[in-house]
Amino acid sequence: MRLADALFLPLRLAWRQLRAEKARLASAIAGVMFACVLVFMQLGFRAALFESATSVISAMRAEVFLLHPLTLASFRPEPLPRVRAGQVLALPEVIEATPVYMAQSTWRSPADGSRRTIQLIGFDVQSGSMGFAGLPDVAEALKRPDTAAFDIRSRPEFGPVQPLLEAQQGRPLPVQIGNRTLDIVGLVEIGPSFGADGNLVVSETNFRRLVPDRPFSNTDLVAIRLRPGSDVAAVQAQLRALLPGDVAVLTHPELVAWERHYWETATPIGFIFAFGSLMGLIVGMVIVYQILFSDIANHLREYATLKAIGYGNGFLARSVLSSAFILALLGFVPGAVASALLYDVIGQATFLPLGMSLDRGLTVFGMIFGMCSAAGLLAMRKLRDADPADMF
Repeated sequence: MRLADALFLPLRLAWRQLRAEKARLASAIAGVMFACVLVFMQLGFRAALFESATSVISAMRAEVFLLHPLTLASFRPEPLPRVRAGQVLALPEVIEATPVYMAQSTWRSPADGSRRTIQLIGFDVQSGSMGFAGLPDVAEALKRPDTAAFDIRSRPEFGPVQPLLEAQQGRPLPVQIGNRTLDIVGLVEIGPSFGADGNLVVSETNFRRLVPDRPFSNTDLVAIRLRPGSDVAAVQAQLRALLPGDVAVLTHPELVAWERHYWETATPIGFIFAFGSLMGLIVGMVIVYQILFSDIANHLREYATLKAIGYGNGFLARSVLSSAFILALLGFVPGAVASALLYDVIGQATFLPLGMSLDRGLTVFGMIFGMCSAAGLLAMRKLRDADPADMF
């Protein structure tokens, strides 16, 4: 048998068998589609978790960063001596070292007076170390006392800040942060995360006014910008040799990985999403196994006839695996479409960065095909009963 026939004939036989029982085929497709949607949603939530958790760090434009070695995540920083920002300027490759401050405070909605926790991000707004969208337009205004820029992608529970600001016709919007009144002078784009529902960008001086208990001698993070063309790895090694052991020196990708590692290992969220994906695959595999096992049992005489006229176990196995491939394909396509629609709906409701991507689609299809193939391999045990001597 030619290679094309060895692949095409089992595929055609499998399709005709599945098509003959339309109700059973529809049930199998629905089961695969359910598993597909569940896996897509779990992986989408997991990716949105990591992307949103690192949104602030990903927007930083520096090449090297300093933080305390005991810092677990950006929203739980350990104090780092601010003097380290001055010490790194000893290297000629360093052109700027910007201290970055992060803290949680209370936001009072300008619409209904409700209170929510908001994340404060303080730094030298003219340093160029932060790449938030909209920041260059409000950097000059943020140098004034008691001013702030509101994250337009914060959750709606913080109130309709953008419409209220536009209604001011160029004047700042007064809001209450903690026990202090600030003026919202502009908008930036950062996005909520699992650690913060909203963000407020302020200058270093205004951050100290909002968090007076924070010692001026400490900071949370130091963003270091290098001269163009500098060897980042070499500068990192020099800084590690120059600075004492109370500071960790990380590149930008390493800092993002540091933050991501916290959510993967120190919280149960990553495990929950992985477990949810596994459960979806198990449920889908059980459904496909029942369909394929029942199909083999109902056509056991036909399989015995194929053996009697010369078709071997390899051909029959390829036929069952072809059925698994067809079910995976027919269930994946509507599942992917439904997941893309759900991504859009849930993303608008939660403000999380949910979206379909090609690599995730290929990953999910591989998982779904593996699920169906495993079900097919289990169902093929029934083919042992297809003995022509017993049937005839």
